[in-house]
This record gives sequence, C-alpha cells and structure tokens, in this order.
Amino acid sequence: MALYRDEGVILRTWKLGESDRIVVVFTRGRGKVRAVAKGVRKTRSKFGARLEPTSHVALQLYEGRGELDIVTQAETIDHLGSLRDDLDRITRATACLEAVDTIAQDHAPDPRLYTMLVGALRTLAARDHPLVVPGFFLKLLAHEGFQPRIDGCAVCDDEGPLVAFDLEEGGLLCQLHRKGQAVTPDAVELLRQVLSGRLHEALNVAPGPGSLEVESLATRSLEHHLERRLRSVQLLPHTGT
Repeated sequence: MALYRDEGVILRTWKLGESDRIVVVFTRGRGKVRAVAKGVRKTRSKFGARLEPTSHVALQLYEGRGELDIVTQAETIDHLGSLRDDLDRITRATACLEAVDTIAQDHAPDPRLYTMLVGALRTLAARDHPLVVPGFFLKLLAHEGFQPRIDGCAVCDDEGPLVAFDLEEGGLLCQLHRKGQAVTPDAVELLRQVLSGRLHEALNVAPGPGSLEVESLATRSLEHHLERRLRSVQLLPHTGT
C-alpha cells in the first residue's frame, strides 16, 4: 500500500466497530477521500479530536485495497475553535460541508472548490454573518457553471429594475417578465456584491431583510441544482430581521 500526504477538511464521520472511525475528507490533491482512522475513539488516541467535521488538517494516509484508505497521522492546520464553540457557527459550517459532500466526487481533485471551502470556514470562524453560507452557495453554483443571471433580466436582458427571481429562468427578472420570488433592490445589490467578488462589502454591513431574501434564494437555487434538500439548512439560524 502506497503512503501519501495531503491536506483536507473533514466533511463527516461515523463510528466503525468499537474504537475506529470512518472519515470523509475533502482533500486538496485527491478530492473526496473516505478513510478509516483506527483506534481514534480510544481515550489515548493521539489525533482522534483532530478528525471531527470542520477540522482542517494535514494528513498522512495509506492507500487502501478497497474503498477506504487508512489515516496514520493528522496534524491541525487551522484550529477554527470558534466554529465548534458556537452553535450558530457550527450549524452554518455544517451546511457548507454538506453542500461540498453532495457535489464533490470521490477521488476527483478540485483545488478551486477546496480553496472556497477553506475560505468559507475561516470567514465563519472570524465573523458569524448570515450571508457567509448563502454567499458560499452562490459561489458554488457559479463554480459548477450555474451562476444566476443578475446583471439583467434572464428573459429579455433588460437591465432593470429587476423585481423577481425565478429558478427555471435562471436569475433575476424585470417587471414585464416577473414570476417566481419577488426581490427587493437591497437583495439585488447583495446578489451582485456576492457574485462579483465583493462579499466582504456585504459582510461589513449589518444584516437586514435583504440578507434573508438572499439566503432563501441561494438555498433554493443550490437545492434546485442538486435536485435534493440539504438537511443542515433546516437548522440554520435566521437573523436579519
């Protein structure tokens, strides 16, 4: 069995036997990897606590003969302690992990998606803003080639005012072609900030009603693309009243 090193984010885990754990890791170099960490549930385990969801770690693994590789070493890259110490933040982080776990393919490297996920977790650790997760969802859609049309009406190209958002049409709509979900000018501006690389501007403003609109639009758009509901989204805290 070949030994290799990589870095990754733990997406999810489950118990195996009395003392082992299976981990699903989204790695920089190999994409999504499933591996068994032997003995990590024992109290004397040296690195069991480093293999929890949201952990950003440097790993040493053996290539397994079947579907599971074997973790032999794990070192923390980012502690991200504020994520696991705060219920709202860990809930938001879990939504990001579930989205990546659903989209990423086994052993299919995607360095850009890896960088996006690490960036989202670091942002959440630094500031618990309700736009971080929808911002990540929208960027994820753009990365997959399904960026919503936001610069003009998705039907006629009219630049505005844009007053609705429709999943089937794939973006914002003008007054003449409006259908789907109504949107406010604040939500339109937030969508443009997120998808034009200006998310930091949106995060510097206190969340308001527009944030809730964008959260709804981003979640519905991603679930429409995935053709499934995201379980963790149902637990997200909703702020921005």
